[in-house]
Amino acid sequence: MPILQYIRLIDIMARMGLRADASRFFLGYVWWILEPLLWVGVLYVVFVTIMGTREPDFLMFLATGKLMFVWFSKSVVQASNSIVSGKGLVGKINVPKTLFPMAVVQEGIYRQAAVFVMLSIILLSNGYSMTATWWYLVPLMIVNYVVIVACAFLAACLVCLARDFAQLISLGMLFLLFTSGIFWDVRTLDPEKMKMVLDANPMAFLLDAYRQIMMHNTSPDMFHLLTIGAGFGALLSVMVLFMRHRSQYLALRALTA
Repeated sequence: MPILQYIRLIDIMARMGLRADASRFFLGYVWWILEPLLWVGVLYVVFVTIMGTREPDFLMFLATGKLMFVWFSKSVVQASNSIVSGKGLVGKINVPKTLFPMAVVQEGIYRQAAVFVMLSIILLSNGYSMTATWWYLVPLMIVNYVVIVACAFLAACLVCLARDFAQLISLGMLFLLFTSGIFWDVRTLDPEKMKMVLDANPMAFLLDAYRQIMMHNTSPDMFHLLTIGAGFGALLSVMVLFMRHRSQYLALRALTA
């Protein structure tokens, strides 16, 4: 399939998915913004109202971490079931299996664009300034996107092999929710533990990088960022080759799952 046709088809599938999803709710597209805000609100009530957290600017800290984490978690979880959910089409037409998780990832981009604009407005309205450091968001978001696509492809293949992986992926997202520094600051750890967390958990590094750029006007560790990009770029290449050469096998597994 020509690359332009492939990209166009991904975008069409994503738009159709977004329309279908919005049509199921009274508020429709408003949920793009409302759902992540509700998540932030729930966590804020738990950690500030109930547990009495008194960290300065905790709401901005929480919003930046959670709103960017939702992009990753929701895209990967939804993409994990994409090939199996599309088995009606998979059984009739021999299309690239990467189309299905890529369409879900594209949906996530549309949603996240609206969320990111909202997050920027919230930060700017609360006294934070947009400086030249924000240009570091470009390579950061590109690496974040590569991480999402690589994990989405891997998750989609695993669920094709065994539906049990869907439960493990959801548990994995819950694990990352608590270990990626969404509602606690990795920089409050002692230097040795902080380095261990940032090295072992790419998502913790990415979320911290968003905060450093948008809240503290500090550039991230570019070598670490590029290392993450290279590692997940290699994983993405492996997954693309696997899905291309095992397309019929994945189709059979999706039909019998």
